[in-house]
Amino acid sequence: MKIMNMTDVLEIVAKTDPGMVRAHNEDSVEIDAACGLVVLADGMGGYNAGEVASGLAVSVLVSEITGSLKHTSPLTRDEETGDELGVSLINRGIHNANASIYDAARKNEQYAGMGTTIVTALFYDNRVVVGHVGDSRLYRLRGGMLKPITRDHSLLQEQIDCGMITAENARYSRNRNLVTRGVGIDAEVVPEIHLYDVEVGDIYLLCSDGLNDMVEDDDIYSVLYAMQGNLALAAEQLIQTANDNGGRDNVSVILVKVKQDFAQPRSRLARLLDWFKK
Repeated sequence: MKIMNMTDVLEIVAKTDPGMVRAHNEDSVEIDAACGLVVLADGMGGYNAGEVASGLAVSVLVSEITGSLKHTSPLTRDEETGDELGVSLINRGIHNANASIYDAARKNEQYAGMGTTIVTALFYDNRVVVGHVGDSRLYRLRGGMLKPITRDHSLLQEQIDCGMITAENARYSRNRNLVTRGVGIDAEVVPEIHLYDVEVGDIYLLCSDGLNDMVEDDDIYSVLYAMQGNLALAAEQLIQTANDNGGRDNVSVILVKVKQDFAQPRSRLARLLDWFKK
């Protein structure tokens, strides 16, 4: 099966900024346009440990996934799990990133307790695999509506889910940054992974909490909707708005716009097998 190059299918912009308060930027972002892969991580830990953790997570995930997809289609079935390779690669990559960070923290005292959030998306065959751990988010703008696709792994989200606090009051909570899952914190991690259909014109926003803690969802929507024709300007405006509102944390954004259909061409046999699965 021929592997599709996604460079002409997706428009991708990634930007990161230390914000107005923090001395160092512990966020990491990376894209591989040809593979349709985007990754964002928000590190946690003293000194530069958070920067090390987020950098390791992004590096491991990108190198493993791009390496595997150079010669194999993401539609291929994983012999071990039975899942599509695209889904398995996201899952396996996050687990391997977790192991790398956890081992580095055990071997280097200055990195003890470091960890990171992660949110990643892999686009193929008119779909996107989304994987995340922690409170970095992915939003989708479609048909004039902005919708969060991920659900935060945080104490605050758990309090909202069980009715202890309203979503409106949550914006003023002191528990905003207490995550309940992180990459590299423990020996094992449980990533949340989902597969979604994609439509031409969709815009996907991946961001660290330095954006959504500083900017209301309605204001994020206003920027994206008004500037969807210029993703670079939209990314700059989102970061500037977060900084204008205080910029208390590092802020990173990745924007992905779907420019055209990217259904994977299938052989006659593959189409026949798909028909029998229905």
